[in-house]
Amino acid sequence: MEYGLIGEKLGHSYSPQIHAQLAPYSYVLSPMPREQLHDFMTKADFKGINVTIPYKKDVLPYCSALSDDAREIGCVNTIVKRPDGTLYGHNTDIGGFMAMVRHAGISVEGKKAVILGSGGTCLTASIALRRMSAAEIVVISRSGENNYQSLYDHHTDARVLVNTTPVGMYPNNGLSPADLSKLPYLDSVIDVIYNPEKTALILDAEKRGLKTVSGLYMLVSQARLAAEKFTGSSISPELDSKVTFSIKQQMLNLVLVGMPGCGKTTIGKALAAKMNRPLIDTDEEIVKLAGKSIPDIFAQDGEACFRALETQVIQEVSKAQGCIITTGGGAVLKEENRSALRQNSRVCHILRPLDMLARDGRPLSQGDNAIEKLWLQRKDLYAACAHYTLNNNTALESALLCAMEGFYEAACH
Repeated sequence: MEYGLIGEKLGHSYSPQIHAQLAPYSYVLSPMPREQLHDFMTKADFKGINVTIPYKKDVLPYCSALSDDAREIGCVNTIVKRPDGTLYGHNTDIGGFMAMVRHAGISVEGKKAVILGSGGTCLTASIALRRMSAAEIVVISRSGENNYQSLYDHHTDARVLVNTTPVGMYPNNGLSPADLSKLPYLDSVIDVIYNPEKTALILDAEKRGLKTVSGLYMLVSQARLAAEKFTGSSISPELDSKVTFSIKQQMLNLVLVGMPGCGKTTIGKALAAKMNRPLIDTDEEIVKLAGKSIPDIFAQDGEACFRALETQVIQEVSKAQGCIITTGGGAVLKEENRSALRQNSRVCHILRPLDMLARDGRPLSQGDNAIEKLWLQRKDLYAACAHYTLNNNTALESALLCAMEGFYEAACH
């Protein structure tokens, strides 16, 4: 290879897409079992590589020299082969972490910071926070003096919380490593996870009005610093935001919510074709799961059964990336559904005049004033779930353009 990434499992890596926007070199993924590592590093048949879990320490003996950052942190994530054939080890994670925090407008100076997890990323965060003048840094692990119980007993005065654990990372979406209600003085939450885009921890922090940032910006920034090592040339830090936005557009789903009969299915199918994205219809997934139609589920099993199936489907399909997802009219009723839909997506609320809503085949839309009652029950929930609103009272093509423009604008944030 010319340049690339080695690690044990690289199935969900965005590194090739990121590096393609940073410099004009070939960059490939090379998943590698441990028994192949020695031969690969001894031959060193590359110009430069990035290294990820679990080999960041294992590659140290193959490096003839280390940068100051790599020496301080004790692991390497970037290796450059020098003209004499020797390998020089760098660590760009520290710089990437600092760039992420600064870009989010989070200040740690003079503040007490708590880091969850004691693995390699914890050390990255510790060094970065110290360089950014945090007043105190406490590392919380599952055992030892500073464990999760002591977090709530002795460190509730923390102002900054950093998650370096894998809790909440795909495919275990929806889990959180900490109870923010017990940390009343927090002003900022940093989570190095980037899949999903917003973990349960970040979503909870957002609801509390805290400053937040997820790990994608760090991933891009450390890649830019690595590309500078590979090329020997400076690359503008302004590219970090541009590349992050580009990757987010690929990762994020576009979710459609709204009243029954508002046009979600029609718009969703057209968007999937126009944006060349897979389409997931939660109602169709419910039918597959139940083995019967939605009217039959309501008639035979009741609404409560349907809502349980709906939540099960939403929890699963919300883990997808780069899809169009259409939902049933009541998908927003449960808070757990709203959170799941927002974790990896931008949510569009489709509005349509009530007298234009289709009613056929929709059990809850039948009867006098049924639509009006549903709207009064749900309108605030749609607003709470959605990132933006689309008025579906115009031509389909205009609606599609508005939906896409709203999606790209919302993806910036």
